[in-house]
Amino acid sequence: MRKLFFLLLICCFTFAARAADTVTVDDGQSVFLTRRYVDVLEDHKGNFLAQQVINSTQFHPPASSLPFLRYADSAIWVRFTLRNKSDEPFIHITINSGIIDAFDLFTQATDQRIIHVGVQHNGVSNGIINSGVRSIDYSVPPGHAIQVYLCIRSNDSLAIPISVQSDDSFERDVAANNLVLGVFMGIILVMILYNLILFVLVKDVNYLYYIIYVFFLGITQWQIRGLNLDFLNINKVVANNYLVPVVRVCFWVSILLFVQEFLQIKINMGRRYRRFYIGLFAISILPVVAVLAGQTTIAFSLITSVAVINSISLIVIGLGLYLKGFKPAKFFMMGWSLFLFTILITILRNKGFIAYNSFMANIVLYSSAFELIIFSVALADRINFYRKQNQEVQNFALTIARENEKLITEQNISLENRVKERTQELIESNKHLSSTIENLKSAQIKLIEKEKMASLGQLTAGIAHEINNPINFVSSNIKPLKLDMAELFVLLDYYHQLDGAIDDTELRQRITEYRKEIDVDFIKAEIGTLLDGIEEGAGRTVEIVQSLRAFSRTDEPVLKPADINRSILTTLVILRSTIPYYIEIKPVLDKLPLLNCYPGKINQVFVNLINNSIQAIKAKPKHHKEYVQITTHDTPDSILIEITDSGLGMTEAVKQHIFDPFFTTKDIGEGTGLGLAIVFGIIEQHHGTIEVISAPGEGTTFKVKLPKTLGGGA
Repeated sequence: MRKLFFLLLICCFTFAARAADTVTVDDGQSVFLTRRYVDVLEDHKGNFLAQQVINSTQFHPPASSLPFLRYADSAIWVRFTLRNKSDEPFIHITINSGIIDAFDLFTQATDQRIIHVGVQHNGVSNGIINSGVRSIDYSVPPGHAIQVYLCIRSNDSLAIPISVQSDDSFERDVAANNLVLGVFMGIILVMILYNLILFVLVKDVNYLYYIIYVFFLGITQWQIRGLNLDFLNINKVVANNYLVPVVRVCFWVSILLFVQEFLQIKINMGRRYRRFYIGLFAISILPVVAVLAGQTTIAFSLITSVAVINSISLIVIGLGLYLKGFKPAKFFMMGWSLFLFTILITILRNKGFIAYNSFMANIVLYSSAFELIIFSVALADRINFYRKQNQEVQNFALTIARENEKLITEQNISLENRVKERTQELIESNKHLSSTIENLKSAQIKLIEKEKMASLGQLTAGIAHEINNPINFVSSNIKPLKLDMAELFVLLDYYHQLDGAIDDTELRQRITEYRKEIDVDFIKAEIGTLLDGIEEGAGRTVEIVQSLRAFSRTDEPVLKPADINRSILTTLVILRSTIPYYIEIKPVLDKLPLLNCYPGKINQVFVNLINNSIQAIKAKPKHHKEYVQITTHDTPDSILIEITDSGLGMTEAVKQHIFDPFFTTKDIGEGTGLGLAIVFGIIEQHHGTIEVISAPGEGTTFKVKLPKTLGGGA
């Protein structure tokens, strides 16, 4: 009985301590390291030494068919026994995955020395193949067997497909993989160029999004196939931890953008579903947030979740639109259902739920190529749709054109009759308008003449007042001058009488007394004073007459050289009687050359502007230090005249209309509103400019610019 129990116990221990099969490699043979051949050891902190691992008793069979690297594991050790039955001394140990940070081989020699061969983090090793396949070629003499320990590191969670190959099998597989990938990348390049041409021709954003999607599809497959990035001089760990997650996020975002436009999500789906689709975008960029936060392991976990969620969601959306009869959804379901299904298959394969083989290794490439072809057909169908739509539009336009031609013919007949009627009406209306315009011109001329007559009346009153003063002065001096002359004539009569009676003492006495009576010296002085006064009055009268002469030919259409300063002073003389005592006139006159102009019209400009300033000051309720300053400046090509007053000023609205005919701010009966309009017309006739600077309560400045180049009739 004891012997039987002991025998059963030995059998149980033997079953529990299952010995893995030896990996035997023959010529042309390739063996996948499945659960049958390997034991694994999880190195959670990634700090196990090779000697510790070799002496460890913690190795156990993998839970899945392939060795599986979990998120929590920093590294995994794989142990197997390798026997070389080929004729070649080198055996290739290869990993067909692109997200591997480190791949190292350890074995113990007969002298207990540990031998290490591997691919370091920088991707440089004697065992690396430039094609991107992660392979360690190790020398095992034909017929010999060794125990091998592999250390594999990665931040991704994935099943690790390890193959052990003879030299000729390895070269054959590398060539086949390169051919498959080369054909696929060629398809990618052709699709990008083809759709780029279509985008340039059609200007449809579908092609642009499709180009972006195809580009990131190619980059993603490049990374998955493990092609090295030595030419970018990027550390392998940095590329796996940062570049790979970002590229995969861009891949899914490009998919969502293309599907959104291709299936017209904004149009075909309700607001709730559009929000759901926006949520897919938000979920897709979460791995980037994790990468930026330094949580690379979480980022890879999120990428897997994003792939599952987006794949299922897009298939459901496409199926729903297909059932609604949306034609592009048919192509979408044909291409994407297979492609997204293979993505789900790949995720399950990487998690160890589906067996790994050569077909499963390239399943995404096959489905991607099929999907690219289907979508190229779909996008080409859009060109046919555009062509058909364009043809329909052209046919519709032709029908409309024919209808329009018929309508135009009918309308032309009707319009000809109406035109005849309207032409007759327009002729009558034109006659009426011509008569009205003539009447308006006549009225305008009369109003302008009225304005001129008003100015002339104002000037006449001022001139009469100015001339009256010196005339009164002369008149008042004539009477005492006559009295003085009469007394002198009496004295002369006495002297004539004395010529006939020189010895008449009584006559001499009378002459002496009369001279004392009339005070001859006083009379002489008084006569001189009276004559000086008469001379001054006559001189002032001459000055006024000369000033008035400048205004005698206002409408003379002849250009003449004129002294602008003299014109200003002459105007001030004419307006002297209209200037109140509280207004100070400040002429600041620069030395000016003679200006070729119409002198009479220029004088009228000065009269109107200065008179306008005087009236603006008079309108103020209170007066304090009021002034009108007149300044002239000589410039190389023109003469500038500025007339500034301390009057009421004006608002911006008034400034906009100040030169409009009949516009006035004065009370009814106090002005026609033509004064400044006449000024504006005269300045334009001289090809000059006039500018108004004013603000309420701050006075007004008129800036007149007269060119020196006026040489002909204006």
